[in-house]
Amino acid sequence: MALAPFHLAIPVDDIDAARRFYGGVLGFAEGRSDARWIDWNFGGHQVVTHRVGDGPSGAPRDGVAGTNPVDGHEVPVPHFGLVLPVEEFKELAARMTEAGTDFVIQPYVRFEGEPGEQWTMFFLDPAGNAMEFKAFADISRLFAV
Repeated sequence: MALAPFHLAIPVDDIDAARRFYGGVLGFAEGRSDARWIDWNFGGHQVVTHRVGDGPSGAPRDGVAGTNPVDGHEVPVPHFGLVLPVEEFKELAARMTEAGTDFVIQPYVRFEGEPGEQWTMFFLDPAGNAMEFKAFADISRLFAV
């Protein structure tokens, strides 16, 4: 079953920093853009970075409203990201480490040996938006209880 792509618009405070991060570090293809926004091909989904604020680069902010404890870690909320195949997750984790990413939660295996076993990592984009990328040992267990 093909999944419908989602659309997500997120605030950023520096459109050039967003371009370097989403296009350069994460490696997502840039779509339509303007001086204040950029469409990204986020694994087949449309994520749009919108510059907000009145200053030259927008108003600085922190996109994390709070945290929730999960598997011994404080997970930032809200957050968004992608579920990747395991090898793509490992490649991204290596690329993020090489880029000097300050991880909120370092890449690790969560719920090891359980139905929802998954690799996961959390980090912030340059504007403070929390992101999680993960990969399941068995993708058919994505919604397993």
